[in-house]
Amino acid sequence: MPRRIAIAALVAGLAGAAAAADDGPVPEPEPIGTMSELMIKLMYPASDAILYVESRAPTNEVEWNELQAQALLLAESANLIMMPSRVVGDHDEWMRDARLMFDAGAAAYEAALEQDLDALIALNEQVYMSCVVCHRRTRPDYGRNYKRFDDPPAEAGSAIDEGRVP
Repeated sequence: MPRRIAIAALVAGLAGAAAAADDGPVPEPEPIGTMSELMIKLMYPASDAILYVESRAPTNEVEWNELQAQALLLAESANLIMMPSRVVGDHDEWMRDARLMFDAGAAAYEAALEQDLDALIALNEQVYMSCVVCHRRTRPDYGRNYKRFDDPPAEAGSAIDEGRVP
């Protein structure tokens, strides 16, 4: 037993000495993917897992673990987009918008850990709005081609008024 303690102390001492001897530059975060790649490959699937949880509700431990991973990924993605090289537009607005996604993802992660489907469903609006707020600020054409379902075309309005549509 004393030999194991001595070996452990020696290994720890060598590791500490190696770390102290490293005079190289302190590593900085370095982006690999583009913002578009992060959105398409990480954030969209992660947010979809939360936004569609009611119709894709987990039914076993494996599915709950997958949902927990997606919620965690959503929250951690907010940290990725807070890297200085990824800021788009006004720094403070960008950071506040990213924090909205972080908060929504963190809350979803906690709800998924607790396997609380009702809480996850209740978070849909928060997740959705975290996306919309940022997209409205950073994507000039966002929503331009989106036709709201509650705004029927003019001819539909006259058909409703005339009683031709129930």
